[in-house]
Amino acid sequence: MKRLAVVVALLMLTSCSAPSEKIAGQVVSCSGLTSITTENSIVLGCLDGNAGASIDGIKGPAIINVWGSWCGPCKQEIPIFRSFYSKAKEEVELIGVDVEEASIDDGRSFVENNGITWPNLYDPDGASRTYFGMGVPVTWFISADGSVAYKHIGVLKNEIELISLTSQYLGVKL
Repeated sequence: MKRLAVVVALLMLTSCSAPSEKIAGQVVSCSGLTSITTENSIVLGCLDGNAGASIDGIKGPAIINVWGSWCGPCKQEIPIFRSFYSKAKEEVELIGVDVEEASIDDGRSFVENNGITWPNLYDPDGASRTYFGMGVPVTWFISADGSVAYKHIGVLKNEIELISLTSQYLGVKL
């Protein structure tokens, strides 16, 4: 009898939970990105299929988040970036760099299914490794003059950490 009561209680608890809300993303054009291209620049295309930008020529304040749809920890960070971007998009440019996908459609689907609404560059063959290094996720904080102010390797723990790093390294208060 106790088993039956436990089973019924568990069924009631699980059946009453709210369905997880899917937040729609959008593959955004990179046409608004400001970057300076030089002879030795690393130029990446945009995830929307159009022209992208020179990643080593981006002027800030900007945050560049390097990710891949195949990367579990990258997916964990997306809600942090979504919330941050809703507050900071007028103050800081947020740019994603999708690396080493099996196909561009994998990256596009990831953006659409995870609520990403900022521009994402596309690096199918790892050309950006010379600039970013190996491994994802990694988040770069780019100063107004284009210099790298800080490089955060690994998963951001929460939005407070991202806001704090933005304030500390880019001088942007949110």
